[in-house]
Amino acid sequence: MDNLNELVKECGVELYDTEIANENGRAIYRIYITKNGGVSLDDCEKVSRLLSPIFDVEPPISGDYNLEVSSPGLERKLSEARHFKASLGELVKAQTAEAKFAGRLVKADDESIALENDEGVFEIKIGDIKKAKTYLEW
Repeated sequence: MDNLNELVKECGVELYDTEIANENGRAIYRIYITKNGGVSLDDCEKVSRLLSPIFDVEPPISGDYNLEVSSPGLERKLSEARHFKASLGELVKAQTAEAKFAGRLVKADDESIALENDEGVFEIKIGDIKKAKTYLEW
């Protein structure tokens, strides 16, 4: 669906990401949303109520599925430059083909990120990152 971003914005939130999962033999189409100050249950409900009738006519995936709308959570996947930019100052784990990195995200632009830990500052090109997510230290 090309206009998913615009539809979600009508509810006062931003589209973070989408995901198709299969749990217990059931397809799930997940929509992750964000907004300043955090996402509430009411925000998720608004998006779900807006999209459900649209998806009844124009399904996002083929076959039977469940629609889930939620925030991406405290420990969330980072896959786009905008995700990294919004996570400045947070703890991030990133994996490239050559190495794994963990540290505080101290820089993020359209091309690269920088993670700082006890060993120094590591600059990584976003295009080289295979997997990244925020994490919490307990």
